[in-house]
Amino acid sequence: MRIWHQSFTVLEDVPHYRDALARHMTRVASPGTVIDFHGMAPGTYPSDYPGVHIGFSYLSGLHREQFVQAAQQAEREGYDAFVIGTIPDTGFEEARSIVDIPVVAFGNASVGYASQFGNCVGITHFIPQLSDQIKRNMRNYGFSDLVGPIVQVDAAFHDIMAAYAEPAGLIGAFEQAARTAIAAGANVIVPGEGPLNVFLADQGITRVDEVPVIDSLGALVQLAEVRAASHQRVGLRPSRNGFYFAQPPAEAIFATRDFYRDRPDSART
Repeated sequence: MRIWHQSFTVLEDVPHYRDALARHMTRVASPGTVIDFHGMAPGTYPSDYPGVHIGFSYLSGLHREQFVQAAQQAEREGYDAFVIGTIPDTGFEEARSIVDIPVVAFGNASVGYASQFGNCVGITHFIPQLSDQIKRNMRNYGFSDLVGPIVQVDAAFHDIMAAYAEPAGLIGAFEQAARTAIAAGANVIVPGEGPLNVFLADQGITRVDEVPVIDSLGALVQLAEVRAASHQRVGLRPSRNGFYFAQPPAEAIFATRDFYRDRPDSART
């Protein structure tokens, strides 16, 4: 089985994360499953990750096209599943509407999996700009009654990269955020964003006090394997009914992309 993992980072810029991601997801995958790791195109962000773009709906939305086109490429190249490895699930609805291979997304999959362990999911994450997007996604998925507190970990992306050498500070910051969520009613914790998830998995952290901590990326790859097996064996595919699931004709997709690709940027004139 072959799985395409798509990150929201430029993986060449974050080798510690890239290597930890590959090590962890390969370890939790079933024997015979091959995961290929892909990142955003070099130069996607004008400053250090996550750059200025992630805090703005329009700018972040422009990057969605990289995920959608990656899903199409994965299907053309014979991959069995496409995995969106970022908690805002960038391009999830669009990608699953245009490809038939399974599309599995971090936020959707990890929260759904967490529901097997508790009925109030606390999400801890380190990028404050994502909170509104996560809340909106959870409402769209029908998870509003399942997701409870969303708590910021007192750390930034580069703090997580540095924590591989000195882990104690980040572990403490995560545990403090998790306990804040637990005090607000959470009885299961989802670590938001891949870098934090991988770090915690590397450190063997599966509980805070008596509350389980989900390995979101582990759940992601295991669900991708199950979905791929169902697709292969019984032909299970997404719904094609309704606006968010209907599959547009391929020629319309390519013609519309060409139209916008060739449009001048009138804002510059």
